[in-house]
Amino acid sequence: MKIHVLALDDVFDTGLATTLDVFTTANELAGMLELDVARFDVCTVGLRKKVSTAQGLRVPVRQAAELADPDWTVIPAIGEKMPDGLQTALRRKDIADAAGLLREQAASGTKIAAACIGTFVLAESGLLDQQQATTTWWLSSLFRQRYPTVRLDESRMLVSSGPFVTAGAALSHVDMALFLVRQASPELATLVARYLIVDSRPSQSAYVITDHLSHSDPTVERFERWARGRLADGFSLDEAASAAGTSKRTLARRMQQVLGKTPLSYFQDLRVERAVHLLKTSDKSLEQIASLVGYAEGVTLRSLLRQRLGRGVRELRKFE
Repeated sequence: MKIHVLALDDVFDTGLATTLDVFTTANELAGMLELDVARFDVCTVGLRKKVSTAQGLRVPVRQAAELADPDWTVIPAIGEKMPDGLQTALRRKDIADAAGLLREQAASGTKIAAACIGTFVLAESGLLDQQQATTTWWLSSLFRQRYPTVRLDESRMLVSSGPFVTAGAALSHVDMALFLVRQASPELATLVARYLIVDSRPSQSAYVITDHLSHSDPTVERFERWARGRLADGFSLDEAASAAGTSKRTLARRMQQVLGKTPLSYFQDLRVERAVHLLKTSDKSLEQIASLVGYAEGVTLRSLLRQRLGRGVRELRKFE
């Protein structure tokens, strides 16, 4: 498998390093254990002669335009983590050039993987239009507004859609790289994960700071304030719209535009967030916690937690 790791200026140090480390470890383990798996031919490429990381370290790169197209191009994140800075960065010339390169490579059969804010670079190319994707959870509102035709599910850690793979926030770079290793050998991918002590993380939901997402829209903020005070009482769309100072239809539309969720779905997210907090910070029973977040039975809450987070109650009590 021939892989180009595209390092753009201001590349996220951890993202670049962990991506390369996964493939290096895979090659080392395959050789050491004499597994019948071809080596990963990995090359760090750039669009400029000089590339530096977000921490100012120089990245040795080969020029992508001078090389034959790879089987996979991998896009680590760039170092901008907040909406204003990211939108400025996305206007850079090298980002536009990267979008053009990705379109050319996709047309010739190259598959493309992107993690964290690298998903924005891929989306800028238009290649994700009508595709399923995920992105870094705290920028999902911006992603949804900027690329409305992408079928975004930011709750997922990893999404494979056609010839594209997208991964969620920060250390999902590891999940993305392991996915590519798994295409060559599931056994080798499992070994690499064990050596690097990487647990299975199918969902980003357990890591999301829910109220961080709601602060990008006043209507959604008002709804959130109302919802947090009503978790034990139950949901009413009429009351929610009244508290948000808008109509039911407008509230539903704004929630969908900003968070990609219905008001009821977000209300349930807040219940899950509160329940997880209580599981981690109190000795209350599951039945008591269920009552505090509006469920009559603990079994209902247990099922919801497993469905939303992929973790059981015992795991969540230990999970930090």
